[in-house]
Amino acid sequence: MLNVVCLDLEGVLVPEIWIAVAEKTGIEELKRTTRDEPDYDKLMAGRIQILKEHGLSLADIQAVIAQMDPLPGAKEFLDALRDETQVIIISDTFSQFAKPLMEKLGRPTIFCNELVISDDGYVTGYEMRCKDTKLTTVRALHTAGFETIASGDSYNDVDMILYSAAGFFFRTTDALREQFPDIPAFESYDELLAAIESALGR
Repeated sequence: MLNVVCLDLEGVLVPEIWIAVAEKTGIEELKRTTRDEPDYDKLMAGRIQILKEHGLSLADIQAVIAQMDPLPGAKEFLDALRDETQVIIISDTFSQFAKPLMEKLGRPTIFCNELVISDDGYVTGYEMRCKDTKLTTVRALHTAGFETIASGDSYNDVDMILYSAAGFFFRTTDALREQFPDIPAFESYDELLAAIESALGR
């Protein structure tokens, strides 16, 4: 069986983009993420409304992202993992956000979504690549003959973790640890890499 490791992006390899925007702008409401809100549509509707209320454009958000770097050790972890197996980043972020971060991570493959942008540069909506993007992608990989190993930190990662042959939380919340005690949870890249290697039979 061929293997693919499926990784979440924000909180696993890079800081949370919306939290970075919140800290830069002082808008506390933007600190809410998929760690806090399992309903992604509700979360995004709130974010878009907040951006509108504060007059923040896509360019304003991209200016914050341009100053962001991967989490310490993330690129080295990803490089080591890609030396051993195929890796796909499956994220509910957006292509308009991801590009500069992917360049800093060595341009790994990422499956993500698209923002809808008005002619004057403001976020008016979003288009998900498919329904239940992470679970749907993992299922499609299985249909294509791959076995998946998954890791993430948030509510929207749980289904792909549970559906995979092996799955792990990485730097998740206490609430998720308590809600899903059977999912191993790690805090360091060395621990996560060792767990993935074990699942690969290395």
